Amino acid sequence: MPGKKLILPLVLFAALLAAVPSFADDGERQVYKAEVEPICKANTQANEKILKGVRQLVKAGKLDAASKKVFAAARALKRTRAELLAVPKPSEDAARLTKWLGYVKEEVTLFESLGRKLKAGEKTQAQKMVLRLKSTADRANNTVLDFEFRYCRFQPSKFI
Repeated sequence: MPGKKLILPLVLFAALLAAVPSFADDGERQVYKAEVEPICKANTQANEKILKGVRQLVKAGKLDAASKKVFAAARALKRTRAELLAVPKPSEDAARLTKWLGYVKEEVTLFESLGRKLKAGEKTQAQKMVLRLKSTADRANNTVLDFEFRYCRFQPSKFI
């Protein structure tokens, strides 16, 4: 019977250990974050320049000019994603980061679709693409909340 009294505290202790994140994992995350943040910062700064005035262009009906800016942003994000793929992922977070980079790929596709809709003069369809882009960016950001990114948080609503 004394063994039964010992089992419950051991089970509780094991559950607590499983719930506490390892400190080694945090170190790998910090190294990854330090490597990817400059890449994302460059993309954010490029998007600030590229997408400056896109809203005004769309409101003014200059959809062709807006589409060129959106296509340029898609190319910049595609290059950024390629650079992010080259950074080694922490083993504990590889699946999560792969999922995050999948969302980034989806954002590139949505930017390209948005550019095509604007070029075709389909303003309503373009607005739908913007909503999908914002939704995808939110899902991507939620996937990597633990990393506490500053520049790698995608915020398309800031630009379009």
